[in-house]
This record gives sequence, C-alpha cells and structure tokens, in this order.
Amino acid sequence: MTEFIQFFQSADVTLSDKLLEVVYILIGLISVYAGVRNAVDKTNEKRVGTAVFWCVLGLLFIVGRWIPSTWAGVLVLVMVVPAILQRVGKGQGGEPTQQEMNDNFNAIGMKLFVPALSLGVMALIFALFTQISSLVGLTFGVVVGGILLMIFSRKNTPRVFLDDTRRMLDTVGPLSMLPILLAALGSIFTAAGVGEVISSLVSGIIPEGNMVVGIIVYAIGMAVFTMVMGNAYGAITVLTVGIGAPFVLALGADPAVIGSVALTCGFCGTLMTPMAANFNILPVAILDMKDNYGVIKKQIPIALIMLAAQIVYMIVMCAL
Repeated sequence: MTEFIQFFQSADVTLSDKLLEVVYILIGLISVYAGVRNAVDKTNEKRVGTAVFWCVLGLLFIVGRWIPSTWAGVLVLVMVVPAILQRVGKGQGGEPTQQEMNDNFNAIGMKLFVPALSLGVMALIFALFTQISSLVGLTFGVVVGGILLMIFSRKNTPRVFLDDTRRMLDTVGPLSMLPILLAALGSIFTAAGVGEVISSLVSGIIPEGNMVVGIIVYAIGMAVFTMVMGNAYGAITVLTVGIGAPFVLALGADPAVIGSVALTCGFCGTLMTPMAANFNILPVAILDMKDNYGVIKKQIPIALIMLAAQIVYMIVMCAL
C-alpha cells in the first residue's frame, strides 16, 4: 500500500504513467466484475473456472505492479489452468433481441458511429497534442463515447455498459489475453538474442551492400514473423535488430520510411494468421461463422497485394 501511494505522489513518475496505471486498475475492476457476475450465473456451466480466470486476471491488472514477480507468476499459472482445461465459458441470456436492436437503430440511426469515432479521435488528440499516452486518450474516448450513448438513449445506463462489457469478455474468453502475451513474447525474444541469431542466418542470403535484397528479406520476414507471433509490434523489435538495422538501415536507408512501412508489412502478416486472435478469430466468435478461418481466407489476397506494394514503395523511396 505504501508503494502504491508513493507511486502516485512521486514527482519522478510522469502524469502519463500515473494515468496509465489508473487505466490498468479500471481494466482490472471490470475484469473482476465479469468474474463475480459469472460466479453467480447459474446458466454458465463453467462458472467456477470462468470466475477464477477473470478475477485473477483483474487482480493482476490491479496489483501487478505492486507485488513481487514470483507472486505475479503464480497468479498467471492459476489463471491459465481453467483456460487449459477449457473451463472458461459464458452463460445464457442478456443478449438484446432483434426487436430491441431494430428499435435502438431506429432511435439512434447512424449517430451510433459517433461514439465509436470518439475513441480514435481522443487517442489522436492525446498522441499529437499532449505528452500523455494515447492509451490514456483511448480510455478518455471510451468515457466520451459512453456519455454520448447515454445522451442518445436513457436506456444506456452504467449497468448496461458493464453487463455488455461482461458479455463481450465472455464471448472472447481467454483469447483476449493473446495480444498481451504476444507483445511480451516479442520483448523476451529480443532480450534472448533471437535478433542476432536471425542476423547470422540471413547474412549468407543477403549480398553484402545490396539494400534491395535487404529490404525484400526484411519486409517478408516481418510478415512471416508476425504470422508466427500474431503481433507486428513484437515482431518489429526482433526483425529490426536481426535484419533491418544491419542490412537496410546501415546502408543509409531513411529510418522513418523503413520503420513505418516495415511495421505495415508486419500488419499484412496479421491479416493472414489465427495467432492475431483479436482481428481474425474474434469476429468469427462474435458472428458465429461456420468457417473458423473464413476471415483469414478473405484477407490473404489483399494482404499479399499490400505486402508487394509496400516492398516496392520502400525500394523506390530508399534504394533507387
């Protein structure tokens, strides 16, 4: 408790970090709420495992910074047991009827997109005009969006938002943790020296001083490694250390162009992998699609075209 108070009172901790910690605590409280509601939901046959998963996850978000790493690791192990045993599920009921959805759309109409856009707008405002994390801005966008929805309809109470959030978490289930775990995996790979290993492997493939081949290998590597990891942000640290820096940037390529476009090459890989569960598996679960890989199959041709176009763009901008 002392460390908690000192953190928020410390002048050495930026306002951005303090607000971001508040965001994590709010996420944790919502997760705990989902766990408690599942614990008392008799329609959920897996309510015990579901409650354990969400409550422990919420606890990690709330106190993760303040407890020893050993205890955090123990909590992670406890959290994943229900997921491994497939004891995380969802209850029945609570979904709006088709009539309710039609009535809400008739009442609100296309204004429904305004609260959704507020998330991106607030994130951009915080990123461009403040020193505060855009993630905090995104959270403010959620608050603004919620206020707008309450203005649009008196039926949209805080309880409605909480219950709908719980329903969304129940639908996604343990897959909601995949982006966080994959981002952490990127840091682990970098610290373990995977980038140097990759560099030694491709040194025999890329001719010395040939930036064009370096760009091609770097871009394709970003897409492939992102497909393995499911996260371009984790992949770019490893691939930049292993390929981008020694075989492209060292030859004089513009870091701004190479870095930004290489990241979008990674996003092409995101479109083609089930590891990117939040993009490719979540829609399948929400829409009850029969083909688990239906989203990916539709995206592969577009992703390959985009990857080729971005490779050409990098070569034209930096190597010619």
